[in-house]
Amino acid sequence: MGESEAGLGVAERDEWSYAPSVGVGPLRFGMTVDEVIEAAELLGRTSVGDCARDHALFSPTWKIEVHRRGMASAPPAVTAYACQAVGLFCVAADAEQGPQVAFDGIPLVGRDLSELESDVIAHAEARDVHCRYTPEGYAGPDDPGVLIRGQLVGRVLRSRPLFMVPRDGAHTEWDSLPSEEHRVKNGSTGGSTA
Repeated sequence: MGESEAGLGVAERDEWSYAPSVGVGPLRFGMTVDEVIEAAELLGRTSVGDCARDHALFSPTWKIEVHRRGMASAPPAVTAYACQAVGLFCVAADAEQGPQVAFDGIPLVGRDLSELESDVIAHAEARDVHCRYTPEGYAGPDDPGVLIRGQLVGRVLRSRPLFMVPRDGAHTEWDSLPSEEHRVKNGSTGGSTA
């Protein structure tokens, strides 16, 4: 992928591992908010806020944003979501600042979405497995715990993977998607686009 147009280059990104239904990097599904904060301190400064409660079915949810040291004005490198009932259930890696996470050798973070799709299709064909598409048409590996989202970085839509397990009252990871992650993220402001 080379040096990214904005954000961190490949050599500057931390590399985190992903284990389905277990966790990503130092974060393990089921951790409490305090445990997430303690584990994330390796990367940088954290802040915690409440999430909008869009569905009465879900228990109260917190958003833990982790900013890289020395990059306070940049978008959070990682956004973790924990709910009262099941603890940590979702980790989103920012396309610009986030750590690199690979799935079976395919880098997932900060990729041009069409290039990622080509790699995912080639991987699926080579191993005689499937790939998954989100309702928006983003391709990802055939793992229900990995959802590929889009994030604008400059004028390019890049990959913002979410690593998840189902939360309380949800049947699938897609049903568990935090409301803050429903829209394309704007990497320059960290907010969503219209």
